[in-house]
Amino acid sequence: MHLDRQKVSDALIVLEGSASRPGKSPLTSDLRKTGLHPDNWYPLARSRDLKKGKMLGVSFAGNPIVLVRTENGIVYALEDRCAHRQVPLHCGVVHGEHVQCGYHSWTFDRTGRCMGVPYLEKNQPRPAGVRSFPCREAYGLVFVFPGAAGRVNEIEFPDISFADDPQYKTRYLDRQVGCHYSFMHENLMDMNHQFLHRRLMGGIRTVFLELRERPHAVEVDYTFSRIKGAQPLGEKLILGRTKESAGGPKHDLMTICTNYPYQTLQFWTAGSIHPALNLWNVYVPVDPAQRINHTFGLMMVRKPSIPGLIHLLWPFIVWFTNGIFAQDRWIVEEEQKAYDRQGADWNQEVFPVIQSLRSLLGREGIAS
Repeated sequence: MHLDRQKVSDALIVLEGSASRPGKSPLTSDLRKTGLHPDNWYPLARSRDLKKGKMLGVSFAGNPIVLVRTENGIVYALEDRCAHRQVPLHCGVVHGEHVQCGYHSWTFDRTGRCMGVPYLEKNQPRPAGVRSFPCREAYGLVFVFPGAAGRVNEIEFPDISFADDPQYKTRYLDRQVGCHYSFMHENLMDMNHQFLHRRLMGGIRTVFLELRERPHAVEVDYTFSRIKGAQPLGEKLILGRTKESAGGPKHDLMTICTNYPYQTLQFWTAGSIHPALNLWNVYVPVDPAQRINHTFGLMMVRKPSIPGLIHLLWPFIVWFTNGIFAQDRWIVEEEQKAYDRQGADWNQEVFPVIQSLRSLLGREGIAS
């Protein structure tokens, strides 16, 4: 469905006006104090970082969680505290399929039940255990459901279909960024910020094509034109060029979607029916105030037709994307610093796409 930009803008202005009246709209809450809703599946670690027979301490919005990989390779997640003295379980050891606290050797199973206290007789009742979290391993990531356990079967597990496609090579994104997750969503979705990348990308003009809104998602289409300089090598290696195919777009097309709480980006070069680039991101809050996020992502680049060529090109692609990511990281952290100095969100947002996105994040999140 194509949305008239002026009508969308007018409607959102009305919404923001109504938000000034307490209790009338979720926009009354400060978006930068809105918590990410825990009733979703979130990656909390790379699979490669959780070794067999080891534990890894992580967190979701300040809540400590321990990831466990047993000696048989089974992965599970518990509260990262011993029910005895509250010390972190990840400071202990994995023993078979159980974890033992490093202080007094209290032992817990994958459900969080206390299985043993060394100095209690066998016929004595065991103390209460700790909370366990639904946990799944997929796409090279360890996912945890930190919300209400009773809702886990209602919530769809993320579908990253291109992650297992042999026609694509995947790069993992795994870094902490010092800002609220909402700044990350806005940064990726608002492609009007290409001036930030002028030294790496040259002169790019962004053309907004269409905004689509669904109950839990906001999606936007863009195309681009070069107004200054030549196409940089890194961009050329990622996007390539293909001959026109039936059904492919007549111009370069980028589609970005926040399907709460995840964000995706796809890029088709003109005439191609297969995306040259697929990106899947999620921004997991680390601290209780949610001013720091851990970005987990998969960047999937379509392989050239020449076998093995992608591996030769990969170091240049990594170098180029590292430069883009570094600039984005710097600017969103500057946004967070400005917010912290001002003590409020003074942003004057005029772009309908970001107005719509902000409304979505406010509706879906947890207000402070």
